[in-house]
Amino acid sequence: MPFIEELIKYKSCSIVGLEKNTGKTECFNYVLQRLPLENKRVAVSSIGIDGETTDQVTKTAKPEIFLREGVYFGTSEKHYLMKRLSAELLEITNENTSLGNIIIGKALTPGKILLSGPSSTNGLRRWMDEMKKYDIDLTIIDGALSRMSLASPTVSESMILATGAAYSANINTLVQKTAFVVQMINLDLTSEDNREVFNDIKNGVWAIDEDDVIHDLKVASSLSININTDGLKKCKTLFVSGALTDNFINHIRQNKIFNETEIVVRDFTKIFLTPMTYNSFVNGKRKITVLQKSKLIAVCVNPTSPNGIVLDSEKLCKTLSEAIKLPVYDLRTKAVGF
Repeated sequence: MPFIEELIKYKSCSIVGLEKNTGKTECFNYVLQRLPLENKRVAVSSIGIDGETTDQVTKTAKPEIFLREGVYFGTSEKHYLMKRLSAELLEITNENTSLGNIIIGKALTPGKILLSGPSSTNGLRRWMDEMKKYDIDLTIIDGALSRMSLASPTVSESMILATGAAYSANINTLVQKTAFVVQMINLDLTSEDNREVFNDIKNGVWAIDEDDVIHDLKVASSLSININTDGLKKCKTLFVSGALTDNFINHIRQNKIFNETEIVVRDFTKIFLTPMTYNSFVNGKRKITVLQKSKLIAVCVNPTSPNGIVLDSEKLCKTLSEAIKLPVYDLRTKAVGF
């Protein structure tokens, strides 16, 4: 698939599923088997446990993770001992999980492995920094359910999204829900000036008025809607350091100070809005932008759900591709939508 050529342009990639059983691990394996290992050093890990033969929730069969010779990996002590391949143990790190410290290894033969890497995005970043001493060209992270933060640009430069019938059994609904996620991933970067002003702010909600004066609105996060707008006649830009929620948007929409405001969030993983709320806020004079963004390389679909529903793969790929203006792939049937 053409997206492999695009993928190797980046230093890191997260593969994220919008729901369990949307084909994330199959996509992970597909990518691993097609990377040019003869001239690329590749490292892999996972948030959560990946590579189990049976889903612990649905009790359905899952694809196992297969590593090629030469691939570097990070997994827990427990799962390192369970590997079904020969490997060189390179390092026992200080990164601890409930399954033991994270082991850095290198596959000496092809084989299967359970990946259970760092349990937090901060831990994942530390592991990725640790891998730099092995001259890794590309790090691939296998995501976990409801861990969209894994796809944050602070973790990986690029991402692949997996969606499918397990996310919604109706093609139109599935397309609408997936398209909205893609829309959030592809939000515009804010201006370079805004990035310089907000980049180092870790907490709170901040406003820039029409005279380019910055105001601390004295609120810990957007989860609180008691915003202090004293002295603020008009808000040109509003920076929300944490989560951006429906309640927050619905509250500020009622205040004319924010009639022409650009809301800036750190990245798309901080946005927790319904499509209705987002669309009601964004208009000609209001928009939502980000400080950082990842490159969405591909969207892959699994037309089959654990309860036996099978969607028309070609129709799904075509309809979703038309909605998001990106190629969509079913890696199993080789159906492609452009």
